[in-house]
Parts: sequence; C-alpha cells; structure tokens
Amino acid sequence: MTKGRSRGALALLAVLHTVGATVLVALLAFATPSNADTTWSVVPADANGPDGRSVIDIDLAGGQQVTEHIAVVNRSTQPVDFAIDANDGYLTSKGYFDMRPSDAKPTDGGSWVEVPDKVTIAGGATAVVPVKVSIPQNATPGDHPAGVTASVDTVSGQVRVQNRVGVRLNIRVTGNYVAKVAVTDLRAEYLGSWNPFASGSVEVTYTLANVGNVRLAPDARVLTSTFVGESTWDDTSEAKAREIMPGGSRTFTARVTGAWPMGSITTTVMAIPAPAGKPLPGITAERVAIDTTVWAVPWPQLALLALLILAFLAIRVTRSRRRRRIEKQAALLREASALIARYGGTPEN
Repeated sequence: MTKGRSRGALALLAVLHTVGATVLVALLAFATPSNADTTWSVVPADANGPDGRSVIDIDLAGGQQVTEHIAVVNRSTQPVDFAIDANDGYLTSKGYFDMRPSDAKPTDGGSWVEVPDKVTIAGGATAVVPVKVSIPQNATPGDHPAGVTASVDTVSGQVRVQNRVGVRLNIRVTGNYVAKVAVTDLRAEYLGSWNPFASGSVEVTYTLANVGNVRLAPDARVLTSTFVGESTWDDTSEAKAREIMPGGSRTFTARVTGAWPMGSITTTVMAIPAPAGKPLPGITAERVAIDTTVWAVPWPQLALLALLILAFLAIRVTRSRRRRRIEKQAALLREASALIARYGGTPEN
C-alpha cells in the first residue's frame, strides 16, 4: 500500500477512526497524512524485496514458526521514521478486512507476530522488514487473522491522527478443520403489486454465523413455496464477497420474485459453508437450512373478483328489469286485444 498527497485518503480498504485512520490492503493503494508530504507503500515481500503477493498466507502447526517479510517503500524525498506494529485482524460489517488499533493489545493471531518497533527509511528507498510468526504449542486449529502495518503520526490542532498502511496475514493453524455455519434471525416480508395480473416478491433477511474454525465464503439459496409453485434465488454471484471469520456473522437481504399472494408462503434459506482461501481437501461442509412462513392476502385479486361479481350482478339485475318491463307491455297488449275481440271495435290510436 502507498500513501500520497495527490490522492487524499484513498485506499482499497479503509476505516477511519476518531483518533486515527487505518488502511489494510490486499493490493496497492494510495493515501496521504494531513499536513505532510509523506507517501509510502507496504506490500508482501521475501528477503530480497516485493514478491508480487497480495496477502501473506501462513499454514503452520502448533509450536512451529516462520519468518515472512513486508516491504515498506518510502516514496517521499525525505527520510521517514515508520512505526511498525502487528495486531489481530477482523472484518467490518460490510465485509472489509481491518485491524485492531495499535494501542489495543492483541489477543489472537496478532499476538503471535513479532516485528521491529520502527524503521527509518531514506527518501526513495525500500526497507524489507522481517515478520516472525510463532504459533503457540496449544493454539487451536483454524484461522487466526492478523495484520502488519507501517504508520506515521500527524497532529492537526488538538487531534492526533495515525495513518496506517498494512498487509493482511491469513494465519491458519493446521489440525481438525471445521466448516460450519448457522442461519439465524430469518425474516420474510411479502411485497405485493396492486396489479392483479402481476406477481409480487418476498424480501428475505437472514444472518449467517461462522460457527466453525476456518474462514468461510458461504453460498446461499433462498426458496419460496406456495400451493401454486416455487421460486428460487441463488446467491452464488456474491459468494466471494461474503467472507465470514470464525466466530463472526453477517446479515444479508435477498428478494425472491415471482411470488403470487395465495395465502401461506414458506421461505427456506439454505447455506453451504464453502471455505475461503486455499482449498481444504477432505473437509466436510454440511448444508444448513431454516424456514419461516409469511401470509400474503391477494387483495388486488380479491378486489378484481369483487368487481367482476358486482358487474355480473348489475347485468343480471338490468336484464331482469328489462324482461319484467317487456312482460308487462306484452300483458297490456293481450288485455287490449281481448277487449277489442269482445266488443268488436277497432282500438283508436
């Protein structure tokens, strides 16, 4: 990642805090601390320099250790002192990767990472910083996300801002992997159309919780069922944007179209907990399903039916009145004919 005046505080993934700004990336991005002309980038590296990776993936057993590297590139013209820190990683509510503030004590993967406190880099130069990861002997199998950042502090008035740019570490402890999700807080609402000849839709909100120990990018399928048929919505197009860390959860909304308001509508959400990142051979990912029922009264169709019934009754009444009027006129003509026949005269007009 890179910091620069001309691009402002732009980054691929960024979270701004009241007392600081954090940027953790998987690709190169740009930003600039206020009142400064310092620009820099931080990317994965080997001992010789940047190696083209976007993130650092580490798979180790308990008790093992490895030394990775990051490259900090000072793109400014003056020497800069960069603070280096490591901490636990997490996903924001929108699914973006971020890192705990530097003043927060790491409790998970970030506590296993050892980096130098600071590094001074001459203008235009690059420093390769070692990142030592030591897995505790009793570490639980699965994913323990972390991150490493290079930061510069700036002061604007009474506000201290820490500008951090870093690299994501996907630390995975080998062992018994569990890919499992839970579907909770399922809610369904029918959204009808006032056009009696148009179907409505069912808006479904649900929460997926990762109750396993590896990162997941679960696929989801939503099915609505009535006595006249079924409609489905497959969420495979968004699977890669749905990453959920172990112990985390995210809430999603889907809209299933083609649902007719014919009383009871059963909505089922099926989640498939596909592991994120590298494939995990032999792991079993069990599908989980949960359903709920919503009632959809066909008001437009009932209104149309009522209008048709009223129109039918109106036609029946009109025809009945016309028939009685014709019968009455016919009766009068018969009476007049009978009088003429009795008295032998011709009726005058």
